[in-house]
Amino acid sequence: MERLIEDHTGTKHGRGAVASLALSTLLAALGVSIPNVALPTLAEAFSATFSAVQWVVIAYLLATTVVIVGAGRLGDALGYRKVLLAGIAIFAFGSLLCGVAPALWMLIAARAIQGAGAAIMIALSMALVRKTVADERTGRAMGLLGSMSAIGTAAGPALGGVLISGPGWRAIFLVMMPLALIALVLAYRHLPRGVSPAQSGARPADVPGAVLLGATLAAYALAVTLGGGAFDALNWTLLLAAIVLAAMFVRVEAIAVAPLVDPEMFRDPALRAGLAMNALVATVMMATLVVGPFYLSNTLGLDAAAVGLVMSVGPFISALSGVPAGRIVDRAGAGPAVICGLGITVAGSLALAVLPSLLGVAGYIVALALLTPGYQLFLAANNTGVMNTAHEARRGVISGMLNLSRNLGLFTGASAMGAMFAYAVGTRDVAAASPEAVAAGMQVTFLIAGGLTGLALVLGLGTRSRT
Repeated sequence: MERLIEDHTGTKHGRGAVASLALSTLLAALGVSIPNVALPTLAEAFSATFSAVQWVVIAYLLATTVVIVGAGRLGDALGYRKVLLAGIAIFAFGSLLCGVAPALWMLIAARAIQGAGAAIMIALSMALVRKTVADERTGRAMGLLGSMSAIGTAAGPALGGVLISGPGWRAIFLVMMPLALIALVLAYRHLPRGVSPAQSGARPADVPGAVLLGATLAAYALAVTLGGGAFDALNWTLLLAAIVLAAMFVRVEAIAVAPLVDPEMFRDPALRAGLAMNALVATVMMATLVVGPFYLSNTLGLDAAAVGLVMSVGPFISALSGVPAGRIVDRAGAGPAVICGLGITVAGSLALAVLPSLLGVAGYIVALALLTPGYQLFLAANNTGVMNTAHEARRGVISGMLNLSRNLGLFTGASAMGAMFAYAVGTRDVAAASPEAVAAGMQVTFLIAGGLTGLALVLGLGTRSRT
């Protein structure tokens, strides 16, 4: 990271600026992964059910999803540096509240505050790349952010386990506060000062749009997370509410003086394709986390420790391949790198459908070793391509939309791909299914995943041919 940036102009602010963005991204990912290992401990500590303590995870993801576009829009209006500093401070404050929470409901509320801070950190870190990194190194910086996200995801469970067995569960939240303060100091000292281009004139806040978008995303996220993938009347009601609220949001934005999300942006085919591809590929990547453990334990007969070890291969490869993927983007260009990354992702998805049944654990690892670098290359290239073509006054909101499309893909993948896997296995109680049935479900699920990534590849090729 020390050699990532060289100072070129007044807008390129060196290693400290990149370190602040990288640490912000790392913390946001750590906030997602570190509490998962603590759920049984939290259930015991608060004498609560497992479904109740799951809200410690859901509240963070829900807040991040709901806030992220508004965070980008706020950065466009008030300045990226100022809003990012506020987001890091909110994250640090939320971490402190989590660590001292005396009751479960207070912990859940504090996690929502922490998630709101994380949304600002994610959205504004990507938007600030163009202001802190030389143009010819943008892809490398995007790759670094991807690596930091992967490291946070991979390190969270291991770090959480060590802290729970030592100081206790409160330490998994308190440890993030000093790290956030370091990020805050780095950002304050090194990020470029300046006024956002959107401040050339006073623009009224789009409060109705913000409320409707937040309600839409909350309804959709709850619809696909409640019930563990089994849709009942409540899920369908929430999904219908999300559709109605989305229609109202589109109508309000069309007539707003200063819309939160300007409908004119969606006339850009490259942006539409970038968001759609992002959601499709995230849906497939989530399937590896949902389906993989069942196949490894049920069909291949691995114990819990071995399953965890094999599952950590993906995040580990992601951490190693992020920066090299960014270098490829800088040298080859975002467009060709998107196509190459998607092609590798398609091959990796199909490999997960075929190789494990032929080679066992080795086949599963080989497939992951193909799928994961392809995903990192696509992610770095797609983010770079979309942000490079974004209007300067809209980079914050477009960064938020990129991250929102990824989050929606993850939510949808957990629900839809999980349901597809259960349907292919032939029972909702997948843990009790025969090894042969789980293997068949694995093959069907990743053949469908190959189709989804193939659709993303068609979108990428179509957009490239038009531009």
